[in-house]
Order: sequence, then structure tokens, then C-alpha cells
Amino acid sequence: RSLGVDPTNSGASTSCTKTMGNKVSRGNGEYPIYGDNAIMKKKAHGTCDHPVQQDLRWGADTKTANRICCHNRHFAERSGYWESTTLKKELAEGKEVTFYDSVSGKPLFIAPRGRTADAFIQESRAHGWPSFRDEEVVWDNVRCLGNGEAVSLVGTHLGHNLPDKNGNRYCINVVSVAGKPTEPQNM
Repeated sequence: RSLGVDPTNSGASTSCTKTMGNKVSRGNGEYPIYGDNAIMKKKAHGTCDHPVQQDLRWGADTKTANRICCHNRHFAERSGYWESTTLKKELAEGKEVTFYDSVSGKPLFIAPRGRTADAFIQESRAHGWPSFRDEEVVWDNVRCLGNGEAVSLVGTHLGHNLPDKNGNRYCINVVSVAGKPTEPQNM
């Protein structure tokens, strides 16, 4: 999995979002929404304020999650790891699944949206990691950095945007989105 994405050669739309200090401009409303590198500045626990939640969903490994989410900017869980969790079983129920930040418990993705659960599973299986599209991202809590890195606004490393012929594809570590909600959710 290539994690060093050159934003000038990504195939992304030319009407991209731009950052100005801490303010984010959505341009023409297209995605991804870019954030400032300061999101990932050093904090008390790597790039996060504290470690990941204990007892993550789908049996995701907490030690791996802590390393990937808070102490990493370039590496990923092993390809196909998500299939060793119970996520597929939840997706097979055919309902939308909300994916929460493993550090903060904030919602980051809701899938499948605009496609079937089978289509989501097939695309994720083909690429080795859960693969989300623009309409499945909770943009209130997610940003992309200029190098393609996808992050939560609390500093959790999520994965990378690896655009393909169908548009933006957010290739995300399941350990980064296996959290439990910490606040009541109205979705």
C-alpha cells in the first residue's frame, strides 16, 4: 500500500479545499476537506491527547490501535486485518454502520451510503482496508492533509485518501475507527 501520496498527481479534482491558518474553505463544496498539519502536532500521547479506548469494537487489537492511531503517520495495520475482526458480520446485517474514532469516540464514517453492504465489502476486500467514499465521511470530524493522510480532528491517524477512477477513496485502518461512541449520537 503506497502511503506517500503526491497531491499534485493524485487525480483529485482541481477545485480542492484549501486551508488558511485554522480556517477551512470548501471551495465549490467538493471533497476532501483539507486540514492544517497542526492537527497532528505532538500531544500528551503522540498525536493524541490520550490512548485509544479499551475494549474496541469488532475485537480490534488495542495495542495495534494505539500504535497506528497515536504514534504513527505513515504505516498501516496489515492488509486484510479488518477481515479477521467481526466487522463483516455487522455489515452483513445490511444496515448503515457508524465508525467511531478509537481515541475520542466521535463518528468518522457511516457506511454503506450510496451503495450496498456487499459493494462496500467487495471494494474493501479488493484494497485490503475498509474503503470509504466522500458521502460516507463525517466531515465535521475528518480532514485530509496535503500528503493525502486522513486524520480525525483530535489527531488520530486514520489512513490515506487514494483516489481512483471513481473518485476519492479513503483507505482506513479498522483499528482507527473501532471506537465506541462517547456521546449520544443523532444521525
